Amino acid sequence: MLDPKILRKETKKVRLSLEKRASDFDLDSYLEIDQKMRDLISNVEQLRSSKNNISKSIASPNISENEKSDLISEVGMINKKLKESEQSLNDLSEQTKKMSLEIPNILDESVPEGSSEEDNIEVRSWGKLPKFDFEPRDHSELGESNGGIDFESAAKLSGSRFVVMKDGYARLHRALKQFMLDVQTEENGYTEMYVPNIVRSDCLEGTGQLPKFADDQYKIENEEGLYLIPTAEVPLTNLIRESILEENELPIKMTAHTPCFRQEAGSYGKDTKGMIRQHQFEKVELVHIVKPNESYEALEELTKNAESILQKLNLPYRLMLLCSGDTGFSAAKTYDLEVWLPSQETYREISSCSNCESFQSRRMKARYKNSESKQTDYPHSLNGSGLAIGRTLIAVLENYQNEDGSVTIPDVLRPYMQNRERI
Repeated sequence: MLDPKILRKETKKVRLSLEKRASDFDLDSYLEIDQKMRDLISNVEQLRSSKNNISKSIASPNISENEKSDLISEVGMINKKLKESEQSLNDLSEQTKKMSLEIPNILDESVPEGSSEEDNIEVRSWGKLPKFDFEPRDHSELGESNGGIDFESAAKLSGSRFVVMKDGYARLHRALKQFMLDVQTEENGYTEMYVPNIVRSDCLEGTGQLPKFADDQYKIENEEGLYLIPTAEVPLTNLIRESILEENELPIKMTAHTPCFRQEAGSYGKDTKGMIRQHQFEKVELVHIVKPNESYEALEELTKNAESILQKLNLPYRLMLLCSGDTGFSAAKTYDLEVWLPSQETYREISSCSNCESFQSRRMKARYKNSESKQTDYPHSLNGSGLAIGRTLIAVLENYQNEDGSVTIPDVLRPYMQNRERI
């Protein structure tokens, strides 16, 4: 949610950001309704003031009965107008609130203009691409050839875009999440959290998944207003909702491992083969809550924390600055980490690291006490994957595969795998 004052006073800036995003949000309609609401508020205040003045006159001992009767009639007319105006005000207030939840965040000036991922800019790359003396296979072929990955059984259980893993593959998946949590908590300074996997609708609204992306969410039908989480970003960030933090509590750095559930309603036909795009997957999430003047420094830190996992696993990757058309609804600026997949001979996204500035904290009504202004202010929130576990598993399988179909375990994961060298 954007500051209404910015929408009114910096309309040009907001309009340029909307155009940069190619957003279809109707800013003119919003401003028109907002102006009507403010005019009506002024009118209601005048009516209430008139009513109070007349009520004082009625109570005067010097007023005649005829004058008193006329004034009582006038109060009655004012009450009627007030009732109508207050109802109109409630209607307009609901309209502006609904529309304000549909406005995407204002893009940071450093975000390049573009319409799709083709326009994203490579910031840097890391690692050497592996060379094979054989034709590398993709993760599906590797897993299905030795029974480590079973899509057929998953389809019997749940339908398409689910997976069953077995033995070494399941253990490697578990090893990755334990390794990621250990690095983030022991080396990068995050507090590990355990959070619910089911949240209320206002939590999804707070971080921006609702109402805009309702079709991507898994709603629990027999429980009013409850949803499966699409990412741990939602419960982690909402831990500060409707609260006022002390300034010395910031920055807050949290991490959590959770399953994630997404219908992927807008991705029909994309990556239907294998584990790239699943309805259920697991992720280690990173969330920062910081003072506004520290958020872009925090974005660089958060991104490096996510990169550290790939570097320790010795997986080649590149860092991309997303263009305006590829930047998410709630984000002001986003970096994507893309890991190398030999079977596709390309880099694929494995983490998105975003600065949402005050966009989410306004929606959540989360504030902190600013010692300089002596006022309460909205903190900035950031989030990123550190990392998506399924996609990291894919990258390990493909980059560490051997000609016989086995996979060499990266050195840093062997302590989590009972020191096994291969699966």
